[in-house]
Amino acid sequence: MHGVAYPVAKSRAMNSGHVGRILVCDDDAAIRTVIAQALRRAGHRVDAVASLTALRAEISRSLPDVLVTDVILPDGNGLDVVTSLTAEYPRLPVIVLSAQNTLTTAVRATEAGAFDYLPKPFDLDALADAVQGALARSAARPVDLGPVEEGGGLLIGRSPAMQEVYRIVARVVANDLTVLISGESGTGKELVARAIHELGPRRHAPFVAINMAAIPRELIEAELFGHERGAFTGAAQRVAGRFEQAAGGTLFLDEIGDMPMEAQTRLLRVLQSGEFTTVGGARTIRADVRIVAATNKELMSSVQQGAFREDLFYRLNVVPISLPPLRERRQDVPLLARHFLDRAAEDGLPRKGIDRGALALLESHDWPGNVRELENLMRRAAALGRDETIDAEEIRAHMGKGGPVTVSALDADPDLAAAVAARLERIARELPQAFDDGSLYERIIAEVERPLIEAVLARCGQNQLRAARMLGINRNTLRKRLDTLGIDPSRRGVGG
Repeated sequence: MHGVAYPVAKSRAMNSGHVGRILVCDDDAAIRTVIAQALRRAGHRVDAVASLTALRAEISRSLPDVLVTDVILPDGNGLDVVTSLTAEYPRLPVIVLSAQNTLTTAVRATEAGAFDYLPKPFDLDALADAVQGALARSAARPVDLGPVEEGGGLLIGRSPAMQEVYRIVARVVANDLTVLISGESGTGKELVARAIHELGPRRHAPFVAINMAAIPRELIEAELFGHERGAFTGAAQRVAGRFEQAAGGTLFLDEIGDMPMEAQTRLLRVLQSGEFTTVGGARTIRADVRIVAATNKELMSSVQQGAFREDLFYRLNVVPISLPPLRERRQDVPLLARHFLDRAAEDGLPRKGIDRGALALLESHDWPGNVRELENLMRRAAALGRDETIDAEEIRAHMGKGGPVTVSALDADPDLAAAVAARLERIARELPQAFDDGSLYERIIAEVERPLIEAVLARCGQNQLRAARMLGINRNTLRKRLDTLGIDPSRRGVGG
């Protein structure tokens, strides 16, 4: 027996349109019994075994119509057997059950050739529906995704809502169907897009992201399709657009709902024809990319309001993936919190633990900023906390009154605001990709960090211990940041 991942009974009657012989393999006698009874009530003939050895013996005696198998079994890994069985019996549908309910498991089940994957605990209605689908259709062909590293960290969460996301991702990674990811800001839409890319056959080619909301209207077409020299004022040379940059890979169109109507029309033509021309160009270029789009808006409402093309919506919405807000998957919060603390430590911040009281407080929060808000809070707690373990009091202090930390104690400095705005304008001119590749926040913070540390050191007479206390970080972290930034306090005075 592995854990307590038992099926969940439902009241819906199981009426079967197709009946067949089902072979169930699970080393937990209680699970075997519940599954067998449920499927027999639906009219199926069911045999049940407890090991891979017995499974192989049963299949060699008589091939079932559907196989339902657990992953972790006493004499081996069920996914290894799935791989060999689907190769030997390509028309045998296999439904995989697993208590290791991660994205990696879902993808590996699909990679092995499984017809469907159900995380434990599963409800019996879902299993009955999967068996019906397996009987009604021929077995899915094995998908060759190459090796997938265990715990790759692409997506994190074991809630039922995330399990559904994993199942859809696992089904689409091996093909080029267009995907539309919807969800509130901060739910991790780009992470899902990257997972689809990195787990699929295009993973060795570029993943290129562009945020439609961050590009001026008049530049969107040039950004997407590139431009020729002299195409418009300031076009001193030919520049490849995002479609060319992503050739052979994946193009992620973030905040697609903010795309102006004229650019929507041209994007639709490219999706229909698979070809495009640069701005000012005449040569036709093949668009060899997979399109993954994302939005935090209700696009159908935008269609009804005339702000988004209906035909483009249906071109993009081939495979919809809806990401749940963090408040709807609270059980994932502790796992995410620990993950973000580990990442903060890898980035040079102090390694911190977190106690149960703090985790309970995090789970009770509504997270209007979703996963992004949680990540920022955990990084603040790692950087500013004085103790090795983060407790509820510290979390409460960082949350403020039920929300993220603010700087309302100080009025916004207009000179500082103007300096930041001017810096953003310069980045837009000299390094526009920073607005699309997710590096803008870290870039600006890094530029502010050096003068901040230098100013605090000067205020503390170059005493590193006092400076660390003033900054709210420990001395070792300050020393690491001094080394990284190339600041040598010994040249300025007496070190701490």
